[in-house]
Amino acid sequence: MILSRAVVRPGFRLSWPLPIVCCCTRHFPLFLAGGAGIVAQVVGTSLLGHQATARLAAFALVSAVLTPVSAAVSGGLRGMSPFVATCRDRPDEALALLKDARWLSLGLGAAGAGVVLCVPVIARIGGAPREVIAEFGALPLLFALHVLLSAVGGGANGALVALGRSRLVLRSSLPSTAVEVVLLLVLAPSMGVEGVGVALVTSTALALTVSNTLLLWQCGGSGWSPRPRPREILRMAKVGLPMSATLVVKFTALGAVTYAAARTGAHGAAAHAVLMSLHGIVGLASLATGQALTPEIARAATPREARRLARAALTIVTGAALAGGLVLLRFGEEVFRLFTSDAEVLASAVALVPLFAVHTVAGNCGVVLGSALMGLRRSSWNLATAVVGYGLLALVMTPMATTWGMAGLWTALTVASVLILTAQAVIFVRNVRLSASVAGGQVT
Repeated sequence: MILSRAVVRPGFRLSWPLPIVCCCTRHFPLFLAGGAGIVAQVVGTSLLGHQATARLAAFALVSAVLTPVSAAVSGGLRGMSPFVATCRDRPDEALALLKDARWLSLGLGAAGAGVVLCVPVIARIGGAPREVIAEFGALPLLFALHVLLSAVGGGANGALVALGRSRLVLRSSLPSTAVEVVLLLVLAPSMGVEGVGVALVTSTALALTVSNTLLLWQCGGSGWSPRPRPREILRMAKVGLPMSATLVVKFTALGAVTYAAARTGAHGAAAHAVLMSLHGIVGLASLATGQALTPEIARAATPREARRLARAALTIVTGAALAGGLVLLRFGEEVFRLFTSDAEVLASAVALVPLFAVHTVAGNCGVVLGSALMGLRRSSWNLATAVVGYGLLALVMTPMATTWGMAGLWTALTVASVLILTAQAVIFVRNVRLSASVAGGQVT
């Protein structure tokens, strides 16, 4: 955990570096687990980029639809985290909460899989080049299967984290990532984007099998319950659905940005795919820290402790994002050559590095504040900021891309990220101030 209540004793004033040290040491397994997934994504992007620009662009367009759909499923499951966090001494209750959360994610996953299957239609409507659409193959079908698997069996790792068993997450993430990387190296050169899809589905099935086995072992419970509990599902839906909707809005907008980049040509779409892949690497700290922060904010003994936890998390992700941005500012072209040898794609990506750096810092800090708001069970405010910020982005991205190309598109994306972060910071401070009472060990 970032900081347990056992560390904050009555009358003990916590020194500033301690939350940062606790976060870096006790949740280091989450960084490794997230890093494993990013490695697989980078390998796939690199292999496709060195094969053909059109293949990389096709992968980017299908992923642009998959990402918000997967976010909707994971958001629905993440709604259980503040509730599971209060059950660390009662793991059997935590397992029951996960079962209830999966009824919610199953509905989201079924709808999302249908959307992924419609990717070719979406691409045609979005004006994607024909040579890019021709590369899709069976990738939409494979990604839809991945969504369904995640909806039925997902959430086990999140429950383990909320229960304070973060180290067990590595036992599912590392082997599944190793299998995915091996399959990518074997299948992608011959099968193209379809090989990437097969690798992802296989990896997902393995990860879900291991993580659910570990959770059942920890909780001593049985598997899927045929009897949903409507009241508990509704309680988690009040937290999970706004978070799910927030992620859908965010990643739908980012997916639309990918399609706007594709309208500038295959080279623009490929450059955007490379940058977003690197954004995932730099954003690893925010994903791991945010996942760990939510249950700790939910268990914080006082509003002051909640603020201290948030400050520590923001310090970590800001440092990580700044470090990644500085590396690209200095060695950007060398890094981009790992993904593509196309000179036009390289030039476009290098020119966008300053905007990329600002967007990454703002976006990563936004992920942390969004996780903190969910820990306070105020995820509806997070949805409001996403609707306004990304709504404005949706209005201006096409004119900006048409007028100023990729530079205009990334300027709009960066400004939207900064505006959303500012709004989240104001809302978090306000809600923590209002959380002056404590009930059951939770900030309310």
